[in-house]
Amino acid sequence: MSWIEFFVPGIPRPGGSKRAFINKKTGRAMIVDACKKNPEWRQAVSYFARQAYDGPLLTEALQVVMNFAITRPKSHFRVNGQVKASAPDYPTTKPDATKLIRSTEDALTGILWRDDAQIVTQIGRKRYETSPGCWISVQTMEET
Repeated sequence: MSWIEFFVPGIPRPGGSKRAFINKKTGRAMIVDACKKNPEWRQAVSYFARQAYDGPLLTEALQVVMNFAITRPKSHFRVNGQVKASAPDYPTTKPDATKLIRSTEDALTGILWRDDAQIVTQIGRKRYETSPGCWISVQTMEET
């Protein structure tokens, strides 16, 4: 196997944050994702991963690169559509890259790899782009 590379269009959503509460009907503790739109991001990641790769689950040590494309807020633009000189070069606001990676990794478990513990080298980036999404590259360490 060489590289597995693909793009997932859509707004990247964070994962990892949980919310706990007691279900009043059953009296049992419930834990759910705090990000309500996380499931639709994970579904998109799963869908595009399956389009890019249909082989057996990877079991080797892996290197994973995730380049998250974030759209600039409207406040970064002038009326004529140009980016203001005062607009930051990089997206330094929430969600943080770690939580975006966590959500995307979880969506790929059982599709590309057996367990995300196999990831031994990981690079995550957030950049401003015109089309939101994430470029994902996966490579086995034997080939690096």
